[in-house]
Amino acid sequence: MSTNDHRAGVREINLVNRTLKLNTESVKKVREAINEIDRLVGLDSVAYDSERNLLLVAYDASKVDLNVIEEKLRKFGVEINSGWWTHLKEEYYKFIDQNIKDNSEHTPWSCHRSPPVNKSKRK
Repeated sequence: MSTNDHRAGVREINLVNRTLKLNTESVKKVREAINEIDRLVGLDSVAYDSERNLLLVAYDASKVDLNVIEEKLRKFGVEINSGWWTHLKEEYYKFIDQNIKDNSEHTPWSCHRSPPVNKSKRK
């Protein structure tokens, strides 16, 4: 068991850290968006580096994904940088988030278990 403390509902095994470059000059809008994002269930931490215009987010990818965070940012008029590097990282983040979510919902198979019984057998 880890000695790190996380918010309620956040499992460390599904915890991801994301860094997003923003296109905004209004720190006030970013602060409002952060307050909204901070209320999401499954979010561990959110911070804003105003000097480098970076949003730092840590969340449980089985409960929250990048699309939800982006939606909250757009709601307050904050856009993510449209550069090719940011776009590449964003797509990679979304792929990993979906993979973590799919794996958390998957029931593992075991060879020590009886096979499922097919009720409609042919005669």
